[in-house]
Amino acid sequence: MNSEKLLDIRGLKVNAGETEILKGIDLSVGRGEVHVLMGPNGTGKSTLGCTIMGSEEYTVTGGEIIYKGKSINDMSVSDRAKEGIFLSFQNPIEIPGISVSSFIRSALEAKTGNRVRLSTFKKELAQKMEILNMDSSYASRDLNVGFSGGEKKKTEILQMLMLNPELVILDETDSGLDVDAVRTVSQGIAEYKKNSDGGLLIITHATKILQSLSVDHAHVMVNGVIVKSGGPELVDEVIENGFSEYENE
Repeated sequence: MNSEKLLDIRGLKVNAGETEILKGIDLSVGRGEVHVLMGPNGTGKSTLGCTIMGSEEYTVTGGEIIYKGKSINDMSVSDRAKEGIFLSFQNPIEIPGISVSSFIRSALEAKTGNRVRLSTFKKELAQKMEILNMDSSYASRDLNVGFSGGEKKKTEILQMLMLNPELVILDETDSGLDVDAVRTVSQGIAEYKKNSDGGLLIITHATKILQSLSVDHAHVMVNGVIVKSGGPELVDEVIENGFSEYENE
């Protein structure tokens, strides 16, 4: 495993309007590492993911986000994406009139700054869809329109595999998925790890997806603060006992 620090969050404080959501977050993700951020609903986990991505819904009031050795506090969402940061949304939006294939190809060209040869792109897309057990017809369907929750999540993972980002943030990817869908998403994450030395930050309040993944570091967030960090054993602890013992820390 390459221990080079990819993401280094230092004393991060974030507001949504006048309300402070994150109250001083310290978190580092090295290349090749899988981190999981767990915690009850409404504790600020998704806010952290969106802030790393640069969402304008949130205001950084303190601290720094260091990515690949430089501060990205003032960097736009699109520039962060071009730099290799990828966020899968908890509730992916529907985009009528733009197919899954066209959307991913455009995103790939925006990231690389180069035209993508259509025949090569189609071949790779078909390979990735096969890994995720996605019917080939989904490539020509409008993005997420009429998709089930599981289909939307698979499409997000498909985007991840095609874009091959350096930092992947998966926000509640296992939310609302059945066992088979969770297994498929886990296969996609395993495929990403096999072909990349990027870092992963998996955000969840459940633990289904973690049972089939190899985790390096685990963190528990409560009320905008990371109250405990550890190794894979912390995931087992949360699976067994829940979050109640951390909510008073």
